[in-house]
Amino acid sequence: MHAMLMHPQIDPVALQLGPLAIHWYGLSYLMAFGLCMWAGLRRIHHAPYATSAPPRPWTRLDIEDILFFIIVGVVAGGRVGYCLFYKPLYYLSHPLEVFFVWQGGMSFHGGLIGVIIAMVWFGRSRGRGFWQVADFVAPCVPPGLASGRVGNFINGELWGRLAPPDLPWGMVFPGSGTLMPRHPSQVYQFLLEGVLFFFLLWFYAKKPRKTGQVAAVFLILYGVFRFSAEYFREPDAHLGYLAFGWTLGQWLCVPMLIGGAAIWWLAHKGRLPGAMAQPSSASLRK
Repeated sequence: MHAMLMHPQIDPVALQLGPLAIHWYGLSYLMAFGLCMWAGLRRIHHAPYATSAPPRPWTRLDIEDILFFIIVGVVAGGRVGYCLFYKPLYYLSHPLEVFFVWQGGMSFHGGLIGVIIAMVWFGRSRGRGFWQVADFVAPCVPPGLASGRVGNFINGELWGRLAPPDLPWGMVFPGSGTLMPRHPSQVYQFLLEGVLFFFLLWFYAKKPRKTGQVAAVFLILYGVFRFSAEYFREPDAHLGYLAFGWTLGQWLCVPMLIGGAAIWWLAHKGRLPGAMAQPSSASLRK
């Protein structure tokens, strides 16, 4: 019989300063935004568009401003999305707890909607097209997602489904209420939605693409990776499995996959509303 790995049960509080508690999960969000900033600064060195009349290049100030908008979109959208998608009845009867973000509960899909709204707002305030902003931002996001999954692992939350007893990396999560080995799904998502996602999207964006195609591939790749990882992740106890045995997370990926494919095809045909007629090389190096 294989020895089982035990979750290290790290104290969720990284630093206690009197009544002020700094949590690892909060630090993971801080790291996520820092990594997005790093990736954005790297992309400043890329020619924005291969057209005869390109828009002005991105600057460090642009990155700082869009990051602020994104932070607001992630936090507000992620929290509201969680309340609406996962526990609508509970928060309908406890509306004030929607603002209790320190209690946990964030949704990627809600955060994505928040970021889309933030990009629209930023684009209009800076005179940039939405798809130009989306193509620039998309490859900067996966490192932040990877950081968030590290926070999930430290918290010992969002554990996986029961694993075969002989799985070498099967892990016991005491918070699950059992001593049975489970898939460390947070690690799977870190590797898929963070590391692999970043490298694939970053290299895809290095070559000339039509405006909107980088953003479209972001939706497609994330949808594929998240849908796949959900087969190893324990669904929320109060939701369980839905139609076809899929989880809510998988169902929320379906419109991402369909939408991403449609956006890519429309961009390829030059029919994407609001997109430039000529190809975008949002990440070509000068």
